[in-house]
Amino acid sequence: MKLNHINLTVTDVPAAANFLETYFGLRNQGGNKGFTVLFDDDNLVLTLMKAGQVSYPGTFHIGFVQESEECVNEIYQRLKDDGFEMKPPERSHAWTFYVQAPGGFLVEVLA
Repeated sequence: MKLNHINLTVTDVPAAANFLETYFGLRNQGGNKGFTVLFDDDNLVLTLMKAGQVSYPGTFHIGFVQESEECVNEIYQRLKDDGFEMKPPERSHAWTFYVQAPGGFLVEVLA
């Protein structure tokens, strides 16, 4: 069985969708300021639903596994150049870093 749908509640649907499209290649399949549908390369359906507040548990995050440490470094640099604040990649369970996405959820990038 394959997981193929996830819904995230976010405070800003357009900003969250743009972030996921820009840095992680998700494709927007339409929506509005309150709800949008994104797909990844394996056709995972990621829906974003607007809420006034978002309160995920402290360790909650979504992750994007990259092909190499160099890819992780490239995404980190793009985010940093665009003004996102985060700690640089480090060796943990993988070569990884975390970034707070617009809309109120955490993203891990790792290889």
